[in-house]
Amino acid sequence: MKWEDIKVSRSNTYFLFEGEQVFDRQFIEVLKFHSPGIAPVKDDTGSYHIDVMGNQLYFDRYTRTFGFYCNRAAVVQNKNWFHITEKGEKAYSDSYQWVGNYQENLCTVRDFNNRYFHINQNGSKNYSEYYVYAGDYKDGIACVKLSSGFYRHIDSYGAFLNEKEFLDLGIFHKNFATAKDQQGWHHIDRTGKAIYENRYAVVEPFYNGFALVTTHDDQKSVINEKGELILKV
Repeated sequence: MKWEDIKVSRSNTYFLFEGEQVFDRQFIEVLKFHSPGIAPVKDDTGSYHIDVMGNQLYFDRYTRTFGFYCNRAAVVQNKNWFHITEKGEKAYSDSYQWVGNYQENLCTVRDFNNRYFHINQNGSKNYSEYYVYAGDYKDGIACVKLSSGFYRHIDSYGAFLNEKEFLDLGIFHKNFATAKDQQGWHHIDRTGKAIYENRYAVVEPFYNGFALVTTHDDQKSVINEKGELILKV
């Protein structure tokens, strides 16, 4: 039985393999299996992780557990958030007010002073700065919100990707990111330059060369990477 083939029931209380319940038990809550074949579960004893045979990985119990990413899982112990290894051991000494999931071996966290930053797999701070908010890394780039209220992109070393600041900002997808300035939402390249002149109320990331956008008068349309109108939808 491969972990990739084990599914979560609609009630989120047990697991299915080829449509049949496995492990001969139900839980209060389950989340799906992640590599290398570990799933978060919750029963009357608390929250923990099980392997592909339904066996617990460790004896500790937590307030809440989440899936494994980059060989680390976020857990909550009372009001303290941190990550554990696949052996169930705490991955580093610090605890936080909140932690995300590791992406590309880096993870966004919020400390008890409500400051966001990224840590590496050993729990070390990845750069010296603190931010109002910091999102996940994707392809080596993350979005952060500065104390000024503006958003910028940073690379995996914490350096700014370009000199541009925006009112709001999305991650890069297919070489372009969504960004908002005083006139509205649009798409930018890695230099922070707008790839077309129009501005919209809403824009989605490009999907194989095309993006769904919504004008300020609520007209939805599809545009190409030059910003040209392809059709109204």
